[in-house]
Amino acid sequence: MTDSSAKAARAAWVRALGRTAGLAREPLTTLPIVIDRLEEQFGAAPALVGADVTLSYRELARRSRQYSRWGLGLRLKGGDVVALFMPNRPEYLCIWFGLTRIGVTVALVNSQLTGNVLAHSINIVAPKHLIVDASLAATVAQVRLQLPPTMTAWVSGASTADLAPVDPAIEHLPVDPLDIADYVPPTQDSTALYIFTSGTTGMPKAAKVSQHRVMQWSHWFAGMMDTSPSDRMYNCLPLYHSVGGVVATGATLVGGGAVVIRARFSASNFWSDVHDQRCTIFQYIGELCRYLVNSPHQPLEARHSLRLACGNGLRPEVWETFQRRFEIPRILEYYASTEGNFSLYNCESQPGSIGRIPPFLAQRLPVALLRFDVEEGQPKRNAEGFCEAAATNEIGEAVGLIPDASAGPVGRFEGYADEQSTERKVLRNVFKTGDAWYRTGDLMRRDEAGFYYFVDRVGETFRWKGENVSTAEVLSALAECPGVLEGVVYGVAIPGADGRAGMAALVVDQDFDLVRFHSHAAERLPGYARPLFLRLIPAIESTGTFKPRKQDLLQQGIDPARVKDPLYVADPRSQRYVPLDLAMHAAIQEGTLRF
Repeated sequence: MTDSSAKAARAAWVRALGRTAGLAREPLTTLPIVIDRLEEQFGAAPALVGADVTLSYRELARRSRQYSRWGLGLRLKGGDVVALFMPNRPEYLCIWFGLTRIGVTVALVNSQLTGNVLAHSINIVAPKHLIVDASLAATVAQVRLQLPPTMTAWVSGASTADLAPVDPAIEHLPVDPLDIADYVPPTQDSTALYIFTSGTTGMPKAAKVSQHRVMQWSHWFAGMMDTSPSDRMYNCLPLYHSVGGVVATGATLVGGGAVVIRARFSASNFWSDVHDQRCTIFQYIGELCRYLVNSPHQPLEARHSLRLACGNGLRPEVWETFQRRFEIPRILEYYASTEGNFSLYNCESQPGSIGRIPPFLAQRLPVALLRFDVEEGQPKRNAEGFCEAAATNEIGEAVGLIPDASAGPVGRFEGYADEQSTERKVLRNVFKTGDAWYRTGDLMRRDEAGFYYFVDRVGETFRWKGENVSTAEVLSALAECPGVLEGVVYGVAIPGADGRAGMAALVVDQDFDLVRFHSHAAERLPGYARPLFLRLIPAIESTGTFKPRKQDLLQQGIDPARVKDPLYVADPRSQRYVPLDLAMHAAIQEGTLRF
């Protein structure tokens, strides 16, 4: 580490600490209140830049206050839940800013979900109202009978669906600041958002995100990125995620900058868009950087104004090529999770590392790596029943200390809407009787300099396209297809791709049809969760406790030379499963066939 990088890292930590130091002293100040204050300061300056509409700070604040009044008109109050099912656009933020201002908890439902998974996600938060974008109205209609009959569904935008239109109800409402006598303002301890995460097993879980954490994330990252009014953040990540919807947006807005919102990532249009929009910051996930590195040269790829790329999951084999080819001055890699109680930050630009904890913050952020038993899927315990810390460069599960309730909000684990899911993430009696630590479910190692490196996920979940994929959830959906008797779902590595691609090994009968199976998977699973590879096997070997043996399947992977069973791959060109032969396998290994 050079003196200059160490100095820059310390400056970033000091800025982050400075911007968050006073948050607890104003318990009634939430992010929507901050937006109201920013309206006075920045007025006509752009805040949200969409593909079709740009909102100034004044327009953002005023539009959000209309949604506040809409919620009050429906007699919504603190603790009530409204679900939001909408793709990326500026209106998205107007809605949740407006409703969380009056204490409503807004559930940010993954806009890629369909069928039973969508219905489950909505039902577990028990919303009184659902706001759905017109483009997704048909998706909601397909599961309407599975949703609470007492829930009112509203549609945003022109739609032929039989849903109450929200736009006319909003337009006539006043835009001036709310009278404090008209509502009970929420405190920072209250839940602002439910953000859904697949977690390690099962269906999506709704993680609680308090008003305090929304403020903490926004101001902390504003300090880390040193955001200012001259910044323009390029954000093509989903607004239903904590990174795209809170970190990228909140950190830019509290600094007075503009957020350029895009519906999705496009490798072919990325650099021209970044150039034309004069963006200074790019919020990434590692897979996006890999796509860019693997893309053909573009004339504008180094003629941009980016000063910083901030995100997570940037693998070491991509990092240096990405930074050098596209002339990115600085990369800020970090580690965090929506429900987690700690984060790591790589302020020193150490390639491949997810961050470290500086010595002066070690007591404030107690993090440990526990020696891990792979067979049991649990941290190892010694003869006294306590866990042991992993040695330097030894792989262990990362955990964060959960402080006593009296210690304040820092390090608090807020959990999920479901209490059982919350309890499963708490590891007790770790180093002493009575202590409690948050389980990340992530295996890491820490080197001699204190830098942490991500290794893999614990258990059944794997990551693909920047999303956690639950094997239980996928298998449940596939098992409903005619002809599928039983199966195993797992992730397989593909050269040149981050994470693991989905693969299903299925036992089928004479009713199984590949074309129908492909359609079935497309109807019931989001794109990132659909099996890319398919293996038809005669039977599934089980352990003595009736758990499927996956090890041989994982080791054989997708190699036709090692697998004698029928193998198929979801061909991206024909949109169907086709036989995976030796020639196609070679193309995958060489990186000439990408997914």
